[in-house]
Amino acid sequence: MRLATFNLLHGRSLTDGLVDPDRLTAAVATLDADVLALQEVDRDQTRSGNLDLTAIAARALHAPEHRFAAALVGTPGEHFRPLHHDDDGHGDPCYGIGLISRHPVRTWQITRLTPAPVRSPVPIPGNGLTLLHDEPRVVLAAVLDTPHGDITVAATHLSFVPGWNAHQLRQTIRALRALPPPRILLGDLNLPAGPARLVSGWTPLGRRPTYPAHQPRIQLDHILADPYDLHRLPPVTAVTTPATTISDHRPLVVDLG
Repeated sequence: MRLATFNLLHGRSLTDGLVDPDRLTAAVATLDADVLALQEVDRDQTRSGNLDLTAIAARALHAPEHRFAAALVGTPGEHFRPLHHDDDGHGDPCYGIGLISRHPVRTWQITRLTPAPVRSPVPIPGNGLTLLHDEPRVVLAAVLDTPHGDITVAATHLSFVPGWNAHQLRQTIRALRALPPPRILLGDLNLPAGPARLVSGWTPLGRRPTYPAHQPRIQLDHILADPYDLHRLPPVTAVTTPATTISDHRPLVVDLG
């Protein structure tokens, strides 16, 4: 069983700044993941050709199960509004996360996380530090029917605001504890490996730097498992962070054998 998490940068290539669906398809197909969590995902955004990036990635993996969970309606860094529990943003440009599975999904669950209440300085290439408002975040979880039994997997992308991302990680863990074991969290947590492990209390299934893509120095992308569930999961047999033609992150890929 292969697990992967990948911050897509809405499918954009750093070499030419373009979003090419064929390039996205090739990058995802190479991962050959049974479960793939996606972050920085667009749907119906002009900047990404009004594409449904989650659906493209699911087709690339020949995966019958996929879902996009919008964190906001609009465009990050420009004009946007948060979503509420009864609002899916259909008909409007959306931005959020995706979760794809080759295994049947028994149930889906969405948990919404509020943004930080203050603006935070963020380094912008060419502009130095810029104060930015935080964005709403979302956790998308699925209970999968796998050959190893039912497994809960969840995707998320946490805040870039120091401290607030730790708060959101604790919220996420509490939400996942209500779902069936074993439980695995995949995503860009905007936390290095040590703090992600300490704050969550969960066990990393792979330790590799994933950012920046051209020469990774820090691990922001994680696959964590509830330590009480490890005996119910197959052992880790391989961990890779393959180079791709898109994004400023490398995907994190973990094989369970």
